[in-house]
Amino acid sequence: MQRRCGISEIASRFAKARIAFVIARNLAITQARPPELDMLIAERERDCRARWADAELSQIPGIAAWREAYKGFGIRKTSYRSSVERLVKRVLAGERLPAVNTLVDIYNAVSLTHVFCCGADDLDRTSGDLVFRYARPGDSFIDMGAADGDDPNDPPKAGEVVYADDDKVLCRRWNWRQDARSGIGPDTRTAVITVQANGWGDLAAAVEDLTALLRRFAGADAVSLVVSEGAPEAVLPA
Repeated sequence: MQRRCGISEIASRFAKARIAFVIARNLAITQARPPELDMLIAERERDCRARWADAELSQIPGIAAWREAYKGFGIRKTSYRSSVERLVKRVLAGERLPAVNTLVDIYNAVSLTHVFCCGADDLDRTSGDLVFRYARPGDSFIDMGAADGDDPNDPPKAGEVVYADDDKVLCRRWNWRQDARSGIGPDTRTAVITVQANGWGDLAAAVEDLTALLRRFAGADAVSLVVSEGAPEAVLPA
C-alpha cells in the first residue's frame, strides 16, 4: 500500500510552507558522537555565533518566520518556541548542541546552519500517511520531553497544527516537541526526516547538506521530496 505525505489541510492558511521529507535507509546510528562529527558541529556552532552575534532572535529570518506561523494557529506564549529557535538561542548563549545520537546530532547541525526546523521519526514505528494538519478530537501524544514525574500524555489543543501519522501525533505545535513512540535510537534503520521551511532560506541546500552528512556519518542512502501549497501531497518513496 502506498504511503503519502503532505500539508493539504493547512496549505491554504500557511502558503509559505515548504516541507522536505527525507527518507534515510540503511542507517548505522551510534549513541556516542564521533569525534569528526563533533568537530564539524563545533565549527557550525562558532559560525552561528559569528553570524548572529549582534542580532535579536526576532531579527533572525528563519526564527521570525516560525514565530509568524505559530501566531497563525494561536500560539503566542513565549514558552512555546520552534525547535530551531531553541537551538539557536542555546548556541548563542555559549552552549553546545546536545549530543543525542548520530542522526539527531546531524539534523540538529543542519537545522542550526540553515535556520530551518528539522525532526526525525523511525519510519518503522509510524503507520499510514505522514501529514501536517490541524489537531482533532482523540489525537494521542506522548511527550518525549516530559519532565520526571509529569504525565507525558499531553494531547494537542483544538486548532493546533500537528505532524501526525494515522495513529498518533508525531510532533505538537508543528515543530515544538516530538512524540516518544517513534523516536530515533541505535536500532533505527530507516528514518523519515523533515526539513521545514516557511518562506525563507534555501531548502534545497539544506536537504543536500543533510543527505551528505547522513551518508558520511551514518552510512545512509537518502531520497527526498518536497511538498508545498502548489503540490501539497506526494507519495513516500517505497
